[in-house]
Amino acid sequence: MPDSRYSNLDRPPLSEAALNRALVRPGSLWSGVTVVESTGSTNADLAEAAQAGAPEGTVLVAESQLAGRGRLGRTWTAPPRSGLTFSILLKPDVPPTAQGWLTLLYGVAAASALRRLAEVDVRVKWPNDLLIGERKLAGILAERAEDGVVVGMGLNVSLTQEELPVETATSLAIEEAACLDRDPLLRAVLREVESHYREWTDAKGDAEACGLRPAYLAASATVGRRVRVELPGRQAVTGTATGVDQFGHLQVESEGERHTLSAGDVVHVRPAD
Repeated sequence: MPDSRYSNLDRPPLSEAALNRALVRPGSLWSGVTVVESTGSTNADLAEAAQAGAPEGTVLVAESQLAGRGRLGRTWTAPPRSGLTFSILLKPDVPPTAQGWLTLLYGVAAASALRRLAEVDVRVKWPNDLLIGERKLAGILAERAEDGVVVGMGLNVSLTQEELPVETATSLAIEEAACLDRDPLLRAVLREVESHYREWTDAKGDAEACGLRPAYLAASATVGRRVRVELPGRQAVTGTATGVDQFGHLQVESEGERHTLSAGDVVHVRPAD
């Protein structure tokens, strides 16, 4: 059965029923988990579901994503069941100016869950990557959908060095993580996202009041470093990343001037060296 979902037991399939039993319960943020064999983009599919009235907390997981997208339309691919590719639908009751924090919140939550369960030192790179050292472990993409926001993540779990899409990436397997089982990893990430999201929405999006901004700064791989920020039109700013403001914008000090940059302003953020 070469095309069977059970043909590679080193990479077993996820159980939709088990995930729903574990995550969907009275009072939970998560309203339902769907696992599909393959799709073009979980973000695009969930955006369509949002248009059709899907509730907050809908989760869509793909064992294989054929047209995965990162920020600015960058592509992302991986062998089937070698990672976690999933999207969630959120409908936060916070001011629109605070919603730039959603990607950062997701990154803090995912990094925390992976540090605890996989026992690897995961850090968050502004605005939307998870790193181990200087290598990319996961990417996060948030997109507006009807009255909500779809947030997707692609996390490299069992990819080998030869399977990495780019040489600057890594995986939990390559980093010899303590856990490579995608089921508990997915549960841990979603539970951590729920915890941070509840605190943030209860604070009406105030990242300082709910502790999100300090948590982000503590987990950041960007703040405190000299960086080169590439902007549209081949412009760039090189300086020290000094923090993030109340809207989640990156602050960079360069030649005595402070630059405040939103994710939409930026093409790349790289170490200056």
